[in-house]
Amino acid sequence: MSRVLVVDDEENIRLVLKTMLRKHDYKVEVAEQAEAALELLDAFDPDFVIADVRMPGMSGLELCSELRARSSAATAIVMSAYGSVELALEAMKAGAYDYISKPFKQDEVLLALRKAEERESLRRENRALRESLRREHQFEGMLGKSEPMQQLFRTLDKVAAYTTTVLVQGESGTGKELVARALHRRSPRSNEAFVPVNCGAIPDALLESELFGHKRGAFTDARFDKQGLFTAAHRGTIFLDEIGELPMTLQVKLLRVLQESTVRPLGATRDEPVDVRVVAATVRDLAHEVREGRFREDLFYRLNVLQVDVPPLRDRREDIALLIEHFIEKNNGRLGTSIRGIDAKARKLLLSYGWPGNVRELENLVERAVVLADGEHIQVQDLPERVREPVNPIHAAFSGTDLSIKKAQRIIEEKLIRKALERTEGNRTAAAKLLEISHRALLYKIKDYQLK
Repeated sequence: MSRVLVVDDEENIRLVLKTMLRKHDYKVEVAEQAEAALELLDAFDPDFVIADVRMPGMSGLELCSELRARSSAATAIVMSAYGSVELALEAMKAGAYDYISKPFKQDEVLLALRKAEERESLRRENRALRESLRREHQFEGMLGKSEPMQQLFRTLDKVAAYTTTVLVQGESGTGKELVARALHRRSPRSNEAFVPVNCGAIPDALLESELFGHKRGAFTDARFDKQGLFTAAHRGTIFLDEIGELPMTLQVKLLRVLQESTVRPLGATRDEPVDVRVVAATVRDLAHEVREGRFREDLFYRLNVLQVDVPPLRDRREDIALLIEHFIEKNNGRLGTSIRGIDAKARKLLLSYGWPGNVRELENLVERAVVLADGEHIQVQDLPERVREPVNPIHAAFSGTDLSIKKAQRIIEEKLIRKALERTEGNRTAAAKLLEISHRALLYKIKDYQLK
């Protein structure tokens, strides 16, 4: 039995609708003001709200907007004796599904409700279908129906049960930590700790103490014994993100931990056993770092027992629409918005964009668009300029009358360096690799172009 909440300041209208709808097997509650109707929302939980447009205090259109702001599942239908096309359009913009002119006939009200019920039934079926498809294309919090992602899911499913060390490689923003968490959740260690560590975010002077712990008096400020992150991850999984940033001195000590399954805290005289599965991740090409002498070869081979490559978003474009829908629903729940989808032109722009920041960039962009959107769908104007009007460095170089090759080269070079630094989130070593120049050359060019 569907529940209908009737909101009208005229008592006779409330009585007529209540009597008529109950005769047709609807459960009905009435309110004479929008404010009173809002108080009934939680207790009555209506499927439909039929509200007059003009009422003392909050209007029917304001009530529709408030229902949408609260993410209410109720479908709103508005009534008015002052019918016009403009008012009907304004009602739809506020979130109403249908509009009835007063004085109304019984059949008009019933037809409006029947149409709303059919639409709601169709929406429920669509939601169930989307949820079914999402479950089919979901793996421990990651979404992907593309072949690269399906292959990644199959690989993770195979290796999760073993204690083998895994090296996860992929560009910034592709979801390397999600891969590590998926391995942990699918493993026999899932009930134990998952400890993430960003090796590039902890100062070198503190990193050894953070990883392996220290004893009281090991150094000036060591007033107490401190448990290291490896010990905290005992019987669980430790995720060493940005492993390529690990200093050479600590690379030696990490190698010993992997070989011996023991740690020695700073200031200790004995090793302590640890049972930890290690998952490491990097945006760098560690094989190249080994050749350049910046990463130990023996540690590389110890980490690279199983290598998992996370594909960039540009190589899995068929997943973009699925991810957009997922992030819209996620933000609707988190922010209280009620965005239902994305305009076809805006979708086309997102499908053709290069996504240098990968899935992280897409998630942030959708959140921004959900906040800025005026209607129920994300429009082109809700997207950032870099997506709406991507700048081609070649066109920029030839946009003027100056035909200097040197100046054109500088325009293109600066643009490429900026893009590389954005893609790697400021990691200059990784940016140099993308640009296929030396780290020293990149530092010189950053200074030359005064880039920050």
